[in-house]
Amino acid sequence: MSRVCELTGKGPMTGNNVSHANNKSRRRFLPNLNEVTLLSESTGKSYSLRISAHGLRSVDHRGGLDAFLAKARDTELSVRAQRIKREIEKNRAEA
Repeated sequence: MSRVCELTGKGPMTGNNVSHANNKSRRRFLPNLNEVTLLSESTGKSYSLRISAHGLRSVDHRGGLDAFLAKARDTELSVRAQRIKREIEKNRAEA
């Protein structure tokens, strides 16, 4: 399983470990990913996603999963998140 946020697309970054003697060696900065279950208001279902802590704050700030996915670009979303977005849009169109 890749270490990429399913909602924001945030992934690993690279940088240097720098010792006291200023020796540099390469390292990876991994995103803070959490397995979270989010509830969709329009479908009434809960979805289990692997998202970053920053992504979870963004979902809360925008007012829930439905509002976040309505504004999100498809290029940033994972395939699972794109399916959820289409399902939510379909339910909103029917209502």
